[in-house]
Amino acid sequence: MTDAPHSMTEQDCLVAIMVAVSVSDENIRTSELMTIETIVNHLPVFAKYDADRIKTVSSTVFDLFSEEDGLDALFGLVRDNLPERLFETAYALACDVAASDGRTREAELRLLEEIRYELDLDRLHAAAIERGARARYITL
Repeated sequence: MTDAPHSMTEQDCLVAIMVAVSVSDENIRTSELMTIETIVNHLPVFAKYDADRIKTVSSTVFDLFSEEDGLDALFGLVRDNLPERLFETAYALACDVAASDGRTREAELRLLEEIRYELDLDRLHAAAIERGARARYITL
């Protein structure tokens, strides 16, 4: 990977966070990919987003995760390119991806904790977001 700066839009950052959660346990599940696709296709924040960029952003995340300090680099990109008003949105989308297969794994929980820390989210707000994701993706 080169040291050239990455050009990421606000929406790219949101996608990158979702992809990071999906790959955090080294097993990308179909339900997680479908959730990312559904989110990008339906949420207003992605209204003008080119969904073909998901592949490019995913490749960037994969490249970063192959580096020793890749997670720190990802958070740097997100903090540099995502306005603070979208930090809770990023966390909500991350929670949706983590919950989408009906089970949140240890690696996903650790990454969600790291996202909360890196984006300096209020713990009560984060708990409410987590509760909403759990409620949306509960299985019978």
